[in-house]
Amino acid sequence: MGRREIRVLQNVKRKLLSHKLMMISSMIILFMIVLALFAPFLAPNDPNLIDIAQKLQGPSFQFPLGTDHLGRCILSRLIYGTQTSLGTAFLVMGLTMMISIPLGIFAGFRGGKVDYFFMRICDILMAFPSFLLSLAVIGILGPSLGNLILATVLVQWAIYARVIRGMVLSVKEQNFVLAAKICGTPRLIIVVKHILPAIISQVIVLVFMDIGGVILSISGLSFLGLGIQPPEAEWGMMINDSKPFFRNNPSLMLYPGIMVFIVVIAFNLFGEALRDALDQKKE
Repeated sequence: MGRREIRVLQNVKRKLLSHKLMMISSMIILFMIVLALFAPFLAPNDPNLIDIAQKLQGPSFQFPLGTDHLGRCILSRLIYGTQTSLGTAFLVMGLTMMISIPLGIFAGFRGGKVDYFFMRICDILMAFPSFLLSLAVIGILGPSLGNLILATVLVQWAIYARVIRGMVLSVKEQNFVLAAKICGTPRLIIVVKHILPAIISQVIVLVFMDIGGVILSISGLSFLGLGIQPPEAEWGMMINDSKPFFRNNPSLMLYPGIMVFIVVIAFNLFGEALRDALDQKKE
């Protein structure tokens, strides 16, 4: 790594550390990841243990946030819901990028009929509202965690592939790529050593800014009963289960709603701060 690259990384690091919202959001994200990773050790009770005798209890030493309509510990379910929601969102984004990055780069770099073919497929998928398309896929396949992940990936990949293709189109005409082509550098080497490093920072920013939307989509589908199924703990499903008890026990819906709100806001703020820092680097 040259001196210029080191100075750029130091500059980005300094700007990120001086960004207050970025620091707050990163601490929230780190805290949520710790909750997800160590849920079995941090949860005070079994999240799926049903005890009707303890239903709709208020906060106590045994149940810090009370219990739900089946006597299950709300705090334990919130903690395990962090594991479910974040784990599913990261898996969805990972699978989506595994499809979108190669296809977007291939279509943008190759051009011609290949690019036209892939973009028409993207246009067809993007012509439908993404949430409705996810509902249709899950309605055909049936509600389950695996089908939720599959439906979300099938809907999301076209959007990211199109964006990545646009990034590649702007990079492949730059002088350093043209010089590599003139020198007879193989296409794979050009993609790996020149194009991918030029767009990877933008892709990372895109991922962080959209994880919040993926979490909302997962929670929305689970709220409708089409995503993660009982007895697994998930925030959207917890909100759905609490609807009949909203008047007398509004906290049953409030707690998972707050968790969704905090996580989505944290990822959005983190992505925006990261984008601002990288944009300033290029100025």
